[in-house]
Amino acid sequence: MAIGLVLASASPSRRMLMKNAGLDFEAIPAEIDEREIERGSGGRCLGPVELAAELARQKALDVSRRLPSAVVIGCDQTMSLGDRIFHKPADIAEARTNLVLLRGKTHRLNSAVTLARNGAILWSDVGIAELTMREFSDAFLDLYLTRMAETVLRSVGAYQLEGEGIQLFERIEGDYFTILGLPLLPLLAQLRELGEIDV
Repeated sequence: MAIGLVLASASPSRRMLMKNAGLDFEAIPAEIDEREIERGSGGRCLGPVELAAELARQKALDVSRRLPSAVVIGCDQTMSLGDRIFHKPADIAEARTNLVLLRGKTHRLNSAVTLARNGAILWSDVGIAELTMREFSDAFLDLYLTRMAETVLRSVGAYQLEGEGIQLFERIEGDYFTILGLPLLPLLAQLRELGEIDV
């Protein structure tokens, strides 16, 4: 049976976004070495936006080579403060260190999406959300980490905006879908343009 639309991701949140949007698709995770891509080629390190875009491209291309007739959606997200790229904290101590660093500052969620078919890129886009943490006290931070416990290790920023993590913030600029790692509105527009979904 031919596969039409494929999401090159195992992310439950991205699958949920696409399912809720009414898209008919298969989810087939890409098999790439993200850390190798992050190191870049020729010793050149990629910036946060460039890295998100490259990861999305490589994911789309990887699955597209295996399923050449499908339209493959690759997506990825980086979290950055200036040029610094964050990864999921290894433990509570690292989560605390990162939150102290982010306190009172604006960091970015850089969400890239790419479409590929027949092993070639059709289209790419990057959405950026800016999130400003408030100047929370050390006492609040300790209470937050105690209450959230191991949950803070599940996300790069050590927070979930849909939970108590929202209390860390004073301002958020950017759409919901970009924050969750899939710029859905431009993706839907492009899928309509390609004739993959109804106009």
